[in-house]
Amino acid sequence: MDKLDTSKAVEHFNANPEGFAKAMGFQFVVAHGMEVVIEWTVGKQHLQPYGIVHGGVHAGAIETVCSVGAGLAAAERGQRGGVVGLENHTSFLRAVREGTKLRARATPVTRGKTTQVWSAEVRDEANQLIATGSVRLLSTPELGPAGK
Repeated sequence: MDKLDTSKAVEHFNANPEGFAKAMGFQFVVAHGMEVVIEWTVGKQHLQPYGIVHGGVHAGAIETVCSVGAGLAAAERGQRGGVVGLENHTSFLRAVREGTKLRARATPVTRGKTTQVWSAEVRDEANQLIATGSVRLLSTPELGPAGK
């Protein structure tokens, strides 16, 4: 997104034909520098061999909403280099099986110019807490072509 228009951020992220979010079936519902929300229905691609959601899916969902939020927060203040995750701490609280609808929501803890910390929760359709997490991110300098 060259010039940030948060009213079009959800549309922009949902239109991306590639990447982890698309592979996992995540649909963006809210996306701006103060909150990001995604939803998805658990499918076979999300399961580990014992028939419950793989912890990496929860960690990836938390990384997704926190990273997108931090990136949008940085872009809103003119920092367009992007963000990269430095730490992801995810706790798994409740097992989930195929067919369950999930929602991940992230909000900022701190939105500094150099680093940001975002926290997130994953909940099911009954609003039960499934997983929690936080991600610390680094705002990167704007790079030219080919990373120069």
